[in-house]
Order: sequence, then C-alpha cells, then structure tokens
Amino acid sequence: MRIVLVGPPGAGKGTQAAFLAKNLSIPHISTGDLFRANISQQTELGKLAKSYMDAGNLVPDEVTIAMAKDRMEQPDAENGFLLDGFPRNVSQAEALDELLETEGMQLDAVLDLEVPEDEVVKRIAGRRICRTDSSHVFHVTYKPPAKEGVCDVCGGELYQRDDDSEETVRKRLEVYHTQTEPIIDYYKAQGLVVTISALGKVEDVTARAMEALQRDGQ
Repeated sequence: MRIVLVGPPGAGKGTQAAFLAKNLSIPHISTGDLFRANISQQTELGKLAKSYMDAGNLVPDEVTIAMAKDRMEQPDAENGFLLDGFPRNVSQAEALDELLETEGMQLDAVLDLEVPEDEVVKRIAGRRICRTDSSHVFHVTYKPPAKEGVCDVCGGELYQRDDDSEETVRKRLEVYHTQTEPIIDYYKAQGLVVTISALGKVEDVTARAMEALQRDGQ
C-alpha cells in the first residue's frame, strides 16, 4: 500500500507510522528522517537543504520533493510506503501526484488522524523532559513523575521545552490549519481520505487504523 499520513501536531503520527509500517511491511518515510539522513551523509540535496536551514530559511518544496522521490525509488519501497510529514501543502501534494503518475503508481489512501484541538494542546503542553537525559519524558496528566519536577529514572530536573508551551502549540496548529489541512480536501476530491479518531491507547488507534485501511482497500 502507498499511504500518506496526515494529522495535527500531537496526533501521534510518528508513533502510528512506525506501527502501521511494521504491520503493513512497508517503509516509514519521515520528512525529518529524510533531512537528517541527507544532511549527515552530505548528499547534494542534504548540502542544499542545510544551506537554507543555516540561513534561517525554509527549505524549498522542490528540495523536499527531490529527497522524497529518491527515497521512494529505493528497493524496499517497491511494494509501497507510508509518508509521514510529506506532503505538507497542496503544491507538494500535486507534485507527489505528478511524481507517482510518472512512475505508473498511485496512492491507495490518505489516513487522517483526527484529534480535538484542546486535546492536542493538552498532549504537547503537558510534556516534561529530563534535563539530564532527554529520552526520559513524562506528562503532567498521562505519565506524571512520582515527585513533581523530578525524573523518576535519574533524579534530573524536569522542564517544559519552549516549543511545547501552549502559545507555541497554538501557533503550530494555526500553521497546520493554514498550510497542511487543505491537502485533506484535495485528497477527499480523489476519494482517498480515511479519517479515524486518534484518541485512546496507542494500540487501539493502530487497530482502528488497520481496520479502516483494510476496509477502504476492499
């Protein structure tokens, strides 16, 4: 299957993408991973992307699209892939359609993870990270530490990252609504969108997604 995963920040796209890709035996292609891999390997595309990022500018769509194209042409993606973080806007969605058409392929589904805005804010703004080891992550509601402000694992101080503040989260949501959400209507016009609730336990959301994708694929 060839799937695009869509949803607001805090919807759990990365987590679900990993589980779905494993269940469907297809690679999870994340925009973030693409950028990191190209930059660390110092590919021409990586060098180009880094030049924009170092200057504090957004990486142009054509660079992102070229990276995605290169990744989708790898042998492990021959029988499908799950795109996470791409396309981010309608122009990228149109470019993806053109790319797939050139290769004689098409998308099978666009999985839309639906989460109420207040829940998104609650999920992200409630995160607390350990200053000693950033892999130790807690949540004031869903995974509170035994002692407030103290990491259960190493005793380090827990803090809220600047980009996890409610104000920043709401700004990120505005960007999502303005730039990314329109691709849902774009794909709805093609009859590709499958919408599920991303509320509940991770495994329940995965099961819900698999059921919806299988039902849609029949």
